[in-house]
Amino acid sequence: MHGRLLAPDLEQLIATRNFATIREVVVDLGPVELADLVASLREESRVVVFRLLPKDLAAETFSYCDFDTQQELLHDMASEEVATLLNEMSPDDRTHLFEDLPGNVVSELINSLNAEERSVALALLNWPQDSVGRLMTPDYLIVKKDWTVQQALNHIRSYGKDSETLNYLFVTEHGTLIDDLHIHEILLADPQSKISDIMNYQLESLLATDDQESVVQKFKRLDRFALPVVDVDNKLLGIITLDDVLDVVEEQATEEMQKFGAVQALDDTYIDVGLFELVKKRAMWLVVLFLGGFLTAIALDYFETPIEKAVILALFLPLIISSGGNSGSQAATLIVRALALGEITLSDWWRILRRELAAGFLLGILLGVLGFARLAFHTPIISNGEDVRMLVATAVGVALVFIVIAGTIAGSMLPLLMKKLGFDPAASSAPFVATFSDVMGILIYFSIATLFLKGILF
Repeated sequence: MHGRLLAPDLEQLIATRNFATIREVVVDLGPVELADLVASLREESRVVVFRLLPKDLAAETFSYCDFDTQQELLHDMASEEVATLLNEMSPDDRTHLFEDLPGNVVSELINSLNAEERSVALALLNWPQDSVGRLMTPDYLIVKKDWTVQQALNHIRSYGKDSETLNYLFVTEHGTLIDDLHIHEILLADPQSKISDIMNYQLESLLATDDQESVVQKFKRLDRFALPVVDVDNKLLGIITLDDVLDVVEEQATEEMQKFGAVQALDDTYIDVGLFELVKKRAMWLVVLFLGGFLTAIALDYFETPIEKAVILALFLPLIISSGGNSGSQAATLIVRALALGEITLSDWWRILRRELAAGFLLGILLGVLGFARLAFHTPIISNGEDVRMLVATAVGVALVFIVIAGTIAGSMLPLLMKKLGFDPAASSAPFVATFSDVMGILIYFSIATLFLKGILF
């Protein structure tokens, strides 16, 4: 029953109302596997399965379901069942669900919670939209420094089942966080020793008002599974666990990827966002890039005479300017990602410029040699009875060096400039860098061609 035919088998069991067998099958599955199973069932069958699950397993499974499945279940289940489900959910998962639902729906669902859970839900939703406070859960274990290790172990046995994690225990004094202890420190200590004896006061915490993106860097730096969240007075408010941080990482990476592709960040999944909203998110940058294309036309118009007299130069124009755009896009991708990971800061701009200048020069030499070699074996280019292809090849080779350098500098410096001005560096998208590099490429190419070939081809 646990093979790939599990979903069809369950559909058959539901049709025959064999609920006892269904209960035996589903309770042996983990919440992640159950969530995948529920998503593959027909909408009316999902509610049946959820009604047969123990309430704690139902709540955990619900938190792993995709948002569309969650919405359908909330719509199809009776209000009493919804209330039970939401009351059993972990506060951080419940907050994440509420953030994506319409305000009137959230108000109705909050009213279905019991008094204690309603207070927790409202407290979490009261924090700013993208703040650390929205991610935390109040389900954690605290111990007192004057307790013995044995008292702490007894406390864990009594209340540990309600905690989000048992990896860390938090030491407080009058609500103020003074230390945290890894569970192995408790397990390996003498049961009669005091908690204060194993404390080291080397505490790391998050401020509830901090931006969620700062959490990612802190978890990465500290290599932690959970971190405490405090207010400005260092009062312990909650904890954040790694699973919540991974959600932030996914959202952050998706948003940056969309922006870097010249699309405003979508507010929903691609398949669920409305057509008009999808067009609106993409239209602005397309218009900007389209208008930027006029600069390319202006640059070409400026060199109209050389192009008319030396058509051979226009044949290699796409090859030349695409090299600048490609090198610029490469540099922009590396810099935007390095900024996002915290590998570089604005103060590193001079070091970055020197590195990209050197990289652009070497890459330009490589492409310049290839371009020169290609034209050196081109069919003869005759002007005034002489074969001038070596001069054309030299002009193309030299132009490629300078164009690639210009592209790498533009691609590396533009994200830093955007960040300096307070904009998202990802907004300096690869297409935008490519458009800028196209204009610079035309100016550089024909300027160098004019320098080498004036009086020969035109």
